Formats: sequence, C-alpha cells, structure tokens
Amino acid sequence: MTPLEMSNQTFVTEFIFLGFSNHSDLQGLFFLVFLVIYLTTLLGNMLIIMATRVSPALHTPMYFFLSNLSFLDICYTSTTIPVLLVNFFREKKTISYEGCLSQIFFFVTSAGTEGVLLAAMAYDRSVAICRPLQYPVLMRVKVCVGLVTGSWLCGLVNSVTHTVLATTLTLCGPHQISHFLCDIPLLLKLSCSDTSVNESVLHVASATIGLSPCLFTAGSYTLIIAAILRIPSAQGRRKAFSTCVSHLTVVVLFYGTANFNYDRPREGYSLDTDILVSVLFCVVTPMLNPIIYSLRNKEVQSALRKLAGGCATPCTIKV
Repeated sequence: MTPLEMSNQTFVTEFIFLGFSNHSDLQGLFFLVFLVIYLTTLLGNMLIIMATRVSPALHTPMYFFLSNLSFLDICYTSTTIPVLLVNFFREKKTISYEGCLSQIFFFVTSAGTEGVLLAAMAYDRSVAICRPLQYPVLMRVKVCVGLVTGSWLCGLVNSVTHTVLATTLTLCGPHQISHFLCDIPLLLKLSCSDTSVNESVLHVASATIGLSPCLFTAGSYTLIIAAILRIPSAQGRRKAFSTCVSHLTVVVLFYGTANFNYDRPREGYSLDTDILVSVLFCVVTPMLNPIIYSLRNKEVQSALRKLAGGCATPCTIKV
C-alpha cells in the first residue's frame, strides 16, 4: 500500500452507486420500467411454482427442477432490484457496507446455484431422451432432491468463500462503485490491499461453478442431439426436441449474458454499456425464463388455466 493509499484509507460505512446517476432526468422512467420488470418476474415465476403444485401432469422431475429455477429467479432479482428502485428516488445512490456484503452473498449464491441447476436439468433431459427405459430409476425422487440440494450447496459454498474473503479487503476512498449493484470484481477494484488470493479464488470458482456446468450442459446436449438424429421419423425427432427447446433457450440466454457480462474486455466500454449488459443478465433473464417455459408448453399452459380456475392438488413428484 502506497502512502497516498494509506491516507485515503477510511472506515467504510457505505458505498455510492454510479449506475444510472448520469441520467438524472430519466429516474422516474427507469423506476417505472424496472418496477414493471420486477413485478412481471415475481408474477411469472410464482405462477410457474404454483402451476407445478396444482397440476398432476407437472409432478415430474423436469418441472420439479423448473419450480426450483423459478424460486431462484425470484431470489436473484429480489437481491438487486428493490435496492435499485429505492435509489432512483435518491440523489446519492448508496448502500451500506453490510448491505453490500449481503447483496454479494445472495447474488453470488443465486447465480452459482442457477448455473449448476441448469446442468442438472440438462442431465434430466439427457436421461429422458437417451435412456428413456431407465428414466424412472435414474431420476427417482431421491436423485432429484439430491441434484437440487447439491446445486444449492455449490452456490452457497462458493458464495460464503467469496463473501468471507471480501471482508478481509482493505478499501480506500472514495468508495464509489461504477454500477447499480455490488459484485466481487467491483469490490476488488476498490481495494488497496493485496487481492491475489481473492482473484485466485475467483478464477477457480469461474472454472468450477461457471465453466464446468456449462461444459457438462454442452456435453449433455451433444448426446441429446445424437440420440434425436437416430430417431427414424421426423415427427418423433420433433417431439423429442420439443421437450428440450425451452431449457436449451434458457441455457443459451443465461450463459450468453453471463459470459458477455464477466468475460468481455473491460476497456473501451462506457458505464452505460456495462449497465445494459448487467441488466440483461441480472434483470431481464429471470423475467424471460417463465415466459420461455410457458410460451409453447401445452402442459404449463393447461396448468396455468387450471390455476386460474382455482383448482389445487397436493404436490408430489412422480417418476
């Protein structure tokens, strides 16, 4: 730490978000847009969760995973958007030090868990298409619960590690974050202490929690496509692929926006570009997931109609 950095070192009580601050005349419009997005996300994902409870046709492993994905998306957006909405009414957009660490914990937990859960869903589709006769055994209730639990554990362990390491950082002024949320790479930029351990753990986490599930999902779909191409009839191929198209769309959307958000070069991009990319990853994707799964899925549409009719059945998982 240089003498200048030591003189700038202060006890951190809050951070100032710079995201959206350069458009003071549009704060009201931004508030309405993000409020609509947030309410749409909550409504869409809650309907998916409730639909999987009321319809016996959705008491299957695929929709068990989908209901957990919807719950994750609710957690995901609720970590960032409420703070953002409140800050639209503030001249100085702030978050407390404890609030920032809490946001990092829940944000990283949700993102990490979702990546692993999408890989588990890819495995489910792979078993259903490549080994249909063994599907009831390979995707029995204990396996499904174990895959979801494992996804959450991966996300939690990753998040706890990053959050604890973040508390060890020595932060220097002016404590301004060029974004609308707290995230590990953004916090590392404010540190005047050695961040080599944090960066090393970040790279390991990117490989294990980020890249590994992505590669596993890609491998699963390679097997799925190969199995579909072996189906003799065109109608059979279309039917088999239709069971995967929603999940594949969500996977491409999630990993595409995540890769562009975290792995693109930081130089040469304006603050507005950084904000737009993060909005696509953190805000828009959770809103689109329930729409994607219900758009061409007759079973989900039927369950939503039944939900609207006031029907209710006990929730069990059938395999």
